[in-house]
This record gives sequence, structure tokens and C-alpha cells, in this order.
Amino acid sequence: MDVENQEEHLKAYGITYWVLEKQQKVKWLLNYRGGSFLIPDTEEVRKECQIRGVSFEILSNSKTEEILTLIGSPSQNMEAVVLEKAPKIAVYSPKGNQPWDDAVTMVLTYAEIPYTVIYDEEVLSDQLILYDWLHLHHEDFTGQYGKFYRAYRSAPWYIENKKNAEALATKLGYDKVSESKRDVALKIRNYVVGGGFMFAMCSATDSFDIALAAEDVDICETMFDGDPSESGYQSKINYNNTFAFTDFILERSPMVYEFSSIDMTSKRKILKETDYFTLMDFSAKWDPIPTMLVQNHTALVKGFMGQTTSYAREQVKASVLVMGEQKTNGEARYIHGIKGKGFFTFYGGHDPEDYQHRVGDAKTELVLHPNSPGYRLILNNVLFPAAKKKKQKT
Repeated sequence: MDVENQEEHLKAYGITYWVLEKQQKVKWLLNYRGGSFLIPDTEEVRKECQIRGVSFEILSNSKTEEILTLIGSPSQNMEAVVLEKAPKIAVYSPKGNQPWDDAVTMVLTYAEIPYTVIYDEEVLSDQLILYDWLHLHHEDFTGQYGKFYRAYRSAPWYIENKKNAEALATKLGYDKVSESKRDVALKIRNYVVGGGFMFAMCSATDSFDIALAAEDVDICETMFDGDPSESGYQSKINYNNTFAFTDFILERSPMVYEFSSIDMTSKRKILKETDYFTLMDFSAKWDPIPTMLVQNHTALVKGFMGQTTSYAREQVKASVLVMGEQKTNGEARYIHGIKGKGFFTFYGGHDPEDYQHRVGDAKTELVLHPNSPGYRLILNNVLFPAAKKKKQKT
């Protein structure tokens, strides 16, 4: 999985998942040649790699032992983590065509990793327990319809989406979409606290935390929910309820395409040509979780924008680990944390291979980006729940 010898980094994750589905174990060699996978050698595996265009090497038993001995050496920042089973994957997304696409569903499809689409009905009926890993599509959990009001309130797709969201909320017994989304966010919170793994990108990250912080507060204006927002709602925000962010100021105006001060999109002064973020270096033997999540063939990843591009460092909780940062102005791009018995990862931006994706733009063709470092970060998270659990070192 290094830069010189792997022609299909993304599909290699699909091969690994496919092997796990066949109830065979895999060793993830952290920090060894870009985070390589040690897979049982069978004729079936070789053929599947050839079909999918994934590069591989055949190792003798002695060579395998030599590599594992090197990785196990206390002097090497490496570790061999056992992957035991293919995680069951759910994607929280509206069950209909959207005018934009989602990086996670694209890369899962490209890598040939199966997933199930779920939405509010499934979440509110407690079906999350059926899954090991949950991705949040670019959802607005605050009930403000993505803050698209100013630019798209007359667009047919915006009108249709608002109508559908209101109909679904009514079907589920709610008077407002903001109330149904609040309860969905609370169910997802409970899923994570109970031991689930949640991954979110772009606006699903900060809008999720805002919904939790504003659990009992009306922050929506009339055009969103039919009545004015609650007087003085900023002072009623409870930061203790959030996963990742604190001390943020909400954007009151419905005419501004922004949720809060968490996001750095409008504040950053970085040229596209110099917009990169750096992955942090962790101890593979002592900190295997973040080490798994940053595995890549490069430590420098091309930046990309979104409604929520990156996070103000001073508004990221001290308990949350920053795994990728834009060093020019200290933006957090890729963060991870623990909530109860579970885990969450937030990844800023919309599409790692489309710098400034806009509504209506054509989707990214991943066949043109088979070695995308930005997309590899997503797939690291997909495989994380497959890792064998072991007691923390003390």
C-alpha cells in the first residue's frame, strides 16, 4: 500500500473487506509500506485481486515471519493489527436522488464494499443496533434545510426536499422537521454511546453537534419551521451535550450559508494550489486507533472544500484528537473522539477529489483517482470496526 507499488489503493480495501466476509482474518500492518494488508494466499484471492486491478505480492512463510518480526520490534513505530470480521455498514441518507453526491457512498461503491441505506424511520425504530458502522450523509440535523434558503429557495429540488422532509416528520408524529431531526440525532448519540462507530463529513459534523447542543431550544426561523426562533437562544446552548465542539456561536441569519463559528470556510485565506493538510504521526504500538485512521501512502493530503470545510481549533474540545490539520492557520480537518463505549470521526469537506463541489456539479469518477489519499482516510474508518478489540495498555 505504498506509493510506488499499489495501483489501486481504494479497491485494496474492498479486497480486504471481501476476505473478511469469507470469515478469514487479515493483518493490517500499520506504518509498514503505507499500511499494507497481510492476507491469506489462495488462488481465489489472487484471481479477485487481478480482476479488480489490485497490486499484490506473494510472500514466503520465512519472509512473512521476517516482516512480522520487524514490525514487532520495540524500535519500530509499527504494529500488526488483526482484522476479524466484516463490519455491517449503514449510510444515513435520504432514499431518493439528491442534487449532490456523497464521497462515502461513492468510495464504498467503487471499492465494492456493501452498505445499507437507512433514514429517519429506521433510526427512530432502533434499527441502528443492526450495524457496526454508521455514516452520516451531508445532512442538516438542525432542521434548517442545509441553510440553502438564500440561493435555492425557489429551486424545484429545494422545494421538493422541504416538502418531503415535512411529510416524513408528520408521518413520524412530529410537528416540525427540526424536532424529528433532533430525535434522530439523539438516537445516533445513543448508538455511539452504546458502542457504535459513527463517521460524518461536511455539514453532518457540525450540524449534528449543534442539534445536540440545542436539544430543547428553538433555533429555527419562520421560513424553516413556521414560527420565529426562541428569544436569546445562544445563551441556552448546552455545549456539554456535544461530541466534538464547544463555545461556538450560531449563525442567526437564514440568508447566510453557514451554521456557526465552528466552520472555517469563510475565514480561511488559502490558495487552492497551496491547500494541503498534514496527517499526524502516532505511536502504532501505544495508540493503534488513531494510527489506523491515518494510514496512508503520504502524510500530506490535498485540501478540499465543503459547506463545512474545517474546524476552528479553539472550538474543538480538548478531549477530541486532531488527526489532520492545515498548518498555515491551524485548522482541524480530521478529528476523532470517544463517546461512551463508542467512537466518532469527523472529516471536513465534501469530496476529496473535487476541490469546490457545487450543487448540480457532475459526480467524481473515482476510476480517475484510484490512489486518492483523501479517500483512503474514509476507508480507514470503514475497516476500523473490524479490528480485534484488546485491552488498553496501562
